[in-house]
Amino acid sequence: MSKTVVTLLLLYLVLMPAQAIFFNHLVLFNVAVPLVFIYLIITLPVTFSANLAMTIGFLTGLTVDILSDTPGVNALACTILAFVRRPVFHLYVASDIDLAEQRPSLRTMGTAAFLKYALTMVVIYCLMVFSIEALQIFNLRLYLLRVAASSVFTFIIIYAIAALTRSRREKRL
Repeated sequence: MSKTVVTLLLLYLVLMPAQAIFFNHLVLFNVAVPLVFIYLIITLPVTFSANLAMTIGFLTGLTVDILSDTPGVNALACTILAFVRRPVFHLYVASDIDLAEQRPSLRTMGTAAFLKYALTMVVIYCLMVFSIEALQIFNLRLYLLRVAASSVFTFIIIYAIAALTRSRREKRL
């Protein structure tokens, strides 16, 4: 458990400033924004309770909201993402056997299952963020373009991070 906490804390300390300083300013064609900080929520251990995961999701989103000046948008979307992570995980991994402290990753889930899981989570998050933002001014074409472009951009970067942080010691599910 302590290794998991240290890993999550390190991810938090690296991803939050990286999102605020670098990724928020890395906008493609004024449409696609990489939202890579959600990697922290995507890789939360499946054995975490829904309450703990939603608390971590809320605090993560609140931190990004404070650093990015987006009042509550990310806090709400991250809380919802943390709530749906376990059902989405079970869409691609059927059994709970031997999940003790396992985090979803390329190694533990396998490449195909992890990519499907990560893509699903990224699309859900982008739909939530841009739906909340669309409540202010709605342009369907721009909304769909932002969801699709940001989902693809975020997914590519999250896959790169997952590939770089791949550990040989993780057990496969």
